[in-house]
Amino acid sequence: MIPIKPERKAQLEEYAQRHGKDPAAALDDALAEYLEWERQEYEESVEAIRRGLEDVKAGRTRPAAEFLEELREKHGFSR
Repeated sequence: MIPIKPERKAQLEEYAQRHGKDPAAALDDALAEYLEWERQEYEESVEAIRRGLEDVKAGRTRPAAEFLEELREKHGFSR
């Protein structure tokens, strides 16, 4: 058995009731949904890093100062 804080248990019971499920089924559904979301986020991050590395290797870069200046102008940041 996994210990659950009382406030989390109350939230789970409320969630289960709203979804017409028992707490164990509701927890399994919520956990499965979170783990799938986390897996997708991880894969998207790895892909973004891979593309970034390909850009660097191919010379598709620009000076950081140029990028930061554009960011300052776009969002009104001070120097």
